[in-house]
Amino acid sequence: MLHRALLGSVERFIGILIEHYAGVFPLWLAPEQARILPISDKQLDYAHELKSRLNQAGYRVEIASTSDKLGAKIRDAQLDKVPVMLVVGGQEVELGGATVRRHSGESCGFMAESDLLDWLSHESKTPETA
Repeated sequence: MLHRALLGSVERFIGILIEHYAGVFPLWLAPEQARILPISDKQLDYAHELKSRLNQAGYRVEIASTSDKLGAKIRDAQLDKVPVMLVVGGQEVELGGATVRRHSGESCGFMAESDLLDWLSHESKTPETA
């Protein structure tokens, strides 16, 4: 009898990846690479503009458009294991950027949009970032 499992090895490999990273995938592998967290509804228009620019650059980005408080949005993003959170408030809109947080809780501070794109590019190429 000839046994052939075309997808079996792929499924095992994906299972090994999920187990290895405990679901906290590195930026290059994560299904949702970043989540934009607007502080209030006033920043939603800018959040959509930022999302479209990041999508054009090839990143998978979503917006937390709920009316929850910022702490709840951060908690939800951490529970969803999103590698990068981009906090957008009034100052970020004025300066044209976002405050960057990693899944680990580390704050990377404010980054202008061009610096943010460079940072995301560097993080995407670094093998063990999560």
